Amino acid sequence: MMTLYSGTTDPYSHRCRIVLFEKGMDFQVIDVDLANKPEDLAVINPYNQVPVLVERDLVLSEANIINEYIDERFPHPQLMPPDPVMRARARLFLYSFEKDLFSHIADIESGDEVRADKGRKSIRDNLTQLVPIFSKQNYLLGDDYSMLDVAVTPLLWR
Repeated sequence: MMTLYSGTTDPYSHRCRIVLFEKGMDFQVIDVDLANKPEDLAVINPYNQVPVLVERDLVLSEANIINEYIDERFPHPQLMPPDPVMRARARLFLYSFEKDLFSHIADIESGDEVRADKGRKSIRDNLTQLVPIFSKQNYLLGDDYSMLDVAVTPLLWR
């Protein structure tokens, strides 16, 4: 059974949870208090960050790496496009999401209200740019839920 070390409020951890649920996987979640991380987290992940996926002898960290591993290991339903060119484009979009959207999470959680408001506005403005896509199709890559949809879901949920 897989074990996911996951921050309760961490959007990167939420992305991994979503992928595991989409795949219908049987997995255990260990909720990590991000303000008081357990010592064993630093033992399994030298960066002492969540999410971390443990499957037997394999330990993976970083949401995109975890999610692509799960998608390749358990191919149904497929969340990354099968075509290499489309898969590369999806990875570019994921990278853009990291830079343009997720980089502002720290601002929102900083405790500084001015900084948090700027972060919220930036995320809102970037998400608004996606609206025309959804007026033409159900999901970011067409008719099927994909890894790109997984990436934005935690932000939309908030």
